[in-house]
Amino acid sequence: MKTLLAERALLADGWHAQVRIDIDDGGAISGLSANETVRDPTWEVIHGAVVPGMPNLHSHAFQRAIAGMTEHGSPDRADSFWSWRDKMYEALTRLGPDEMAAVAAQLYLEMLKRGFTTVGEFHYVHHDAKGQPYANRAELSLRVVQAARRVGIGICHLPTLYCHGGFDGLPLAGGQLRFANNAEGLLEIRSLVVAATGDDNRVSVGLALHSLRAVGGAEMAAATDGVGADVPIHIHVAEQTGEVDDCVAAWGARPVEYLLSHAQVDGRWCLVHATHVTADEIAQMAKSGAVVGLCPTTEANLGDGFFPMEEFLAAGGRFGIGSDSHISVDPGEELRWLEYEQRLARRRRNVLVTASRPSVGRHLYEAAAQGGGAVLGQPVGRIAVGMFADLVVLDTEGPALAHVSDEHLLDVAVFANHGNPVRDVYVSGRQVIRDGRHEQEAQIAVAYRAAVARLRGVGLSECSPQPCSSFFVTEKRIGTKSIGLRDERTCR
Repeated sequence: MKTLLAERALLADGWHAQVRIDIDDGGAISGLSANETVRDPTWEVIHGAVVPGMPNLHSHAFQRAIAGMTEHGSPDRADSFWSWRDKMYEALTRLGPDEMAAVAAQLYLEMLKRGFTTVGEFHYVHHDAKGQPYANRAELSLRVVQAARRVGIGICHLPTLYCHGGFDGLPLAGGQLRFANNAEGLLEIRSLVVAATGDDNRVSVGLALHSLRAVGGAEMAAATDGVGADVPIHIHVAEQTGEVDDCVAAWGARPVEYLLSHAQVDGRWCLVHATHVTADEIAQMAKSGAVVGLCPTTEANLGDGFFPMEEFLAAGGRFGIGSDSHISVDPGEELRWLEYEQRLARRRRNVLVTASRPSVGRHLYEAAAQGGGAVLGQPVGRIAVGMFADLVVLDTEGPALAHVSDEHLLDVAVFANHGNPVRDVYVSGRQVIRDGRHEQEAQIAVAYRAAVARLRGVGLSECSPQPCSSFFVTEKRIGTKSIGLRDERTCR
């Protein structure tokens, strides 16, 4: 049992002062009261403004290692999602279990520092570089989950079904061989992860279908019928116009249209991207209760297009946000670009609001937190009794948020991008970020540097000034800062 006392906190019905938050031994909120007048010396006082931790509902952790590395144009100026995908496949040739773990740990630490407290890991790299299963088929899945547990972020692991190279059923080839799985193999991986993590309530395990171009109707049914009715199911759908055209040519229906008519899509489903949809598909998605997973920075980076957000919200649709390829790892930027896309398309301001919810920042933040929390298999996304105590403390003493009223706080945090507004982060009531730092930050950074050196073919000699994986890292404090130091005696 633990009690926190927040100076200001955003609850379901708005901002409140002096909020007492009781947390049980499992990390869930067991009691909540505002305007608390009692003081107990055992309570931990939180200075600043507390908001719910943001779920990141769509992540491909390994892609953090190539973020920003594909921004050179081709001679024919025909760069697209498909040319980016070829470069992504190339990056997989050196990725092994150690690299996967190091990259994931660095990414998840970065998520925590920005206020993401749970991640949906859409994981489709299952095999070695030759496409052969590891001795433990769940090897790479377990490395990703272990990375999340190490840094202290909640994770919904989503091992992914990937069967074909296109709607025409082409066999997988090249870089895709690492992704190959049938429904039986996928469910085996899922079972292994469940068995290894069943005692950890911050690990949930769903499943993902990579896309309709990679998974046929029968395979989709075999996988989804093999899990319980409460298991999260995620799928990429209608991300590019080429995908829509190919689906119509092969199956006589658009991707979202086909999915909604061939699967029992409901509130446990996350439809990732859904960029290219018709008015009827928008209405049907909203009616199904599915959550649309939007990743505006990645969608912009890949040139996908704009999701029709205003129409979807008007139809009662639910959404969450993800950082996907991790070209950015910042919930504020994802939310900002959701609104900016609509402003650019419509040439007016403050589009995604309602008469009863005039604050764009707060409206988007709360809706994304609740929508993301609905499809990650954990009680997250709100500060309420029964939910995990995932709390983000905004730095109201810093220049960015100094003397900002509750009414405008999330508007400023989302739209005025003057650095990271997050100071402290709690996951299940345990503080994992303090004053913008994680206790393992230096060690994780060294392992990441060594991993990307191997991935990029950079030689690390015994006397290289770059760190290698055999360096032992210690921390030394200089003033208020902590720096990582290599112990050269362990380099070999």
